Amino acid sequence: MNDMSPEPLSATTAPETIDGFFKRLGGSADRLPKRLKQFADFIAANPDRVAVSTVAELAEGADVQPSAVMRFCQEMGFSGFSQMQKLFRSHYSQKWPDYATRLAKLRDHGTESPSALLAEFVEVGRASLENLLTTVDSAALQQAVDVLSRAETIHMIGFRRAFPVTSYLAYAFEKMDVPAVLHSGIANINMEHLIRPNDAVIAVTFAPYTEMTIDMATSARASGADIVAITDVVTSPLARLKAIQLLVSELDVGAFRALSASLSLAIALAVSVGAERNRK
Repeated sequence: MNDMSPEPLSATTAPETIDGFFKRLGGSADRLPKRLKQFADFIAANPDRVAVSTVAELAEGADVQPSAVMRFCQEMGFSGFSQMQKLFRSHYSQKWPDYATRLAKLRDHGTESPSALLAEFVEVGRASLENLLTTVDSAALQQAVDVLSRAETIHMIGFRRAFPVTSYLAYAFEKMDVPAVLHSGIANINMEHLIRPNDAVIAVTFAPYTEMTIDMATSARASGADIVAITDVVTSPLARLKAIQLLVSELDVGAFRALSASLSLAIALAVSVGAERNRK
């Protein structure tokens, strides 16, 4: 999906599939006005909410006016919110688990004890893993494996919450004798000069995006390296670099998000790359 040309917004016809919706959104979101772009980012990060929320609820969640929601629907080619919601309900009714109901019961009847919190994190981890099968595009995953398997050196860039993902990738590649460099940022040591045109970069960042990751990935792209992005939404800043995007949506407990799906994607990616390089 990363090599497709962007579709224009204000389309005369609405997308007929979720894939078509996000193709149009990902390719053209940067041309949206500020508030519509803000709502687009919210939908990309929380697609399941469209199927079960009202216009007012979505507007509140995205911190925009309800009128912005309606304008967004029209920009995407829908006659109104009902038509867009119908598309999301049709797609997600069979794929998304009823984790919201289960978590609500835990919060209503449980406490903030460690065991109750553990139960909540287990539940959102399970749901995040199931959602991973719908957010990661199989063609993009194969493309990422192909690019990484032929790279001379793989560079991992990711800081703050993303650092456990990149450090785990570095560990896995080391065990499989895959040439790889972990850019840790320790002591503010910059190793960007190590990235060569025949190398590939795995850039990992989630909203709110880490500026250092974006800057280093931008520099790597300018040097001719390929970029594989593990990120959360199609409108991520990494999309501007024509990165191969592997999308992960981690559910949260309160304001805390685990990395269950992100780490599962990382090990699947690393093992696939190791196996492919071993065949050559």
